[in-house]
Amino acid sequence: MKLNRIKAVLLEKGISQTWLAKQLDKSFSMVNAYACNWIQPNLDILQQIAEILQVDLKDLIIDKKDR
Repeated sequence: MKLNRIKAVLLEKGISQTWLAKQLDKSFSMVNAYACNWIQPNLDILQQIAEILQVDLKDLIIDKKDR
């Protein structure tokens, strides 16, 4: 089940998962797990991602009706 749009937002902005991993001080594997919806980031991490990508937090979350 897809719960976040991290991968889509990265693609829209032309930003790599590797770059995001460095900004978050996380491993590529962890960021890839977030982007592929294998693991969901906690709210603090999701907020950090939103700030780094300069998007609203709600832009990273998939609406329940779209799951």
